[in-house]
Amino acid sequence: MDIPGRKTFRPDYSVILDWIKNDSSVLDLGCNEGELLSLIVKEKNARAQGIEIDELAIYKCVELGLSVSHQDIDNGLSEYSDESFDYVILNQSIQQVKKPDRVLRESLRVGKEVIIGFPNFAHFRARFQIFFRGKTPVTPSLPYEWYETPNLHFLSISDFMDYCQKQDIRIKRRAFFCNVRMTVMANILPNLLSQNGLFLISK
Repeated sequence: MDIPGRKTFRPDYSVILDWIKNDSSVLDLGCNEGELLSLIVKEKNARAQGIEIDELAIYKCVELGLSVSHQDIDNGLSEYSDESFDYVILNQSIQQVKKPDRVLRESLRVGKEVIIGFPNFAHFRARFQIFFRGKTPVTPSLPYEWYETPNLHFLSISDFMDYCQKQDIRIKRRAFFCNVRMTVMANILPNLLSQNGLFLISK
């Protein structure tokens, strides 16, 4: 239930806003139409920039008064120096890049901390559809048919946590999202019950 007078945001946006400190510098990779970036600027008084490959989405960002450059993050972030931002954000974009390992390494170089969110391909609904229907899953967190999906890589919560362990990446905070009735259980069995995962990581 909403509390009168209290602002409500999309669940993952709310957590991201909670994790980001006031007056920080933020780089949002794959910022889309700037909804999250705009909130960060307004709510956290952040010095924020975005990178987006879709020109139409960039026009939307410009309409919001945001600073966004037209760039493919798969090509790296060579124009940014080490730790030039307090936070780099990759929310719902890492699974859409061609070279996620390179993008993650560059994000950790450029940002003191990185916030990364992605759909969990191992959610039980996805497993059910693969096992019983023998088809590529379509779920609330993976809503596209196979022939129209922007996703190039399908990873699970466990995949990402294993990756961090192998790469000596520190997971500082985490949050898992699903329907309200399963929120508590999602924290106990995130790889099975969470539809989306969100992590705050650093080197």
